[in-house]
Amino acid sequence: MSTEALDRSTIRPYTIFHVTVRRVVQLSPSVRLITFCGPDLAGFASGGNDQRCKVFFPRPERADFRLPARGGDWYQEYLDIDPDIRPPMRSYTIRRHDPERAEVDIEFVLHGETGPASAWALRAAEGDRAAICGPDARHFPVLGNEFHPPADTDFRLLAGDETALPAMMSIVEALGPGERAVVFAEVPDPGDARPLDTLGEVTISWLPRQPGAAVGEALLAAVRAAELPDGLPYAWIAGESELVKQLRRHLVRDRGVDKRRIYFSGYWRHGGVLE
Repeated sequence: MSTEALDRSTIRPYTIFHVTVRRVVQLSPSVRLITFCGPDLAGFASGGNDQRCKVFFPRPERADFRLPARGGDWYQEYLDIDPDIRPPMRSYTIRRHDPERAEVDIEFVLHGETGPASAWALRAAEGDRAAICGPDARHFPVLGNEFHPPADTDFRLLAGDETALPAMMSIVEALGPGERAVVFAEVPDPGDARPLDTLGEVTISWLPRQPGAAVGEALLAAVRAAELPDGLPYAWIAGESELVKQLRRHLVRDRGVDKRRIYFSGYWRHGGVLE
């Protein structure tokens, strides 16, 4: 059935996919790649290089893994679960989706035991259970990504902390010949810098965070000091909320970038919940 034939009032494009861990790969000192698999993923769809999903983690003190039902209003059902047994949930970028193998890759930034996602990822092993709430192929292409450069874009400006790195790398990898990008990536460790595989023309500044420095300090200074290419930019900025706010303000007020040419997402707060 085509998407156009669906009754929009009944569309629930996100659903719950039960998965298990197939592989765990340490990509860098701060980033661990976990491959999820399972027959449920036959109905999974991904729609872009910065497509987000929700990941649910079993509570380590409980043998059961209580999840919302597939379909319906999954978020309200999640909220209705007793907080004492409700599984932690965090947002992540879909790094890779392989429909033939029914696999989804997600990169986890490790920050010790300070959050349920990092604590789970530190111990994750083949066969461990989890769940993903993501796009349902029956309703695709209702969903898409947030990265939408206008046709007249001369260069892409990507800036973010380590939590934005999976999306930025996916965007860079999808660039075609002649497409230009300037990337600023703040990371916790110098070893978190990784090689790029792209057909585009990309300049990337890896910005290791200095001991004692605030998150975003190096990134904000680098963007402010940068000599950007001539022409019309399209900016994609993501990460810690105060950092994103300052970056957007700089681009609009100091660089004169049209607000309509900036996508921004500040989805975690220093000292708060890291999603």
